[in-house]
Amino acid sequence: MTDLLTAQDFEPHVGKTVQPAEQRQVLTLIKVEINEAPGWEDAPRQPFTLILRGQRGDVLPEGFYEVAFTDGPRSNLYIIPIYTMARGHQDYQVVFN
Repeated sequence: MTDLLTAQDFEPHVGKTVQPAEQRQVLTLIKVEINEAPGWEDAPRQPFTLILRGQRGDVLPEGFYEVAFTDGPRSNLYIIPIYTMARGHQDYQVVFN
């Protein structure tokens, strides 16, 4: 995909699962957080963060992964595991500036 991705491209896919290419982990998009900040009014897009959730104990290493949502965007995303206090799952983030 060559278009600039926005939060609105991902919002319809909250609750859907994705599997990064050539990985066994399956992640669910649980939230799209729009990061409103001063100075970004004239930017091509507002910064946003995707929060994904996977199984605990089988952590996807930080890095670039090709990801495709069913009927949605296909892109290479830099997925980062984040500290997750809950014992039943592992959360990840993808930050767009």
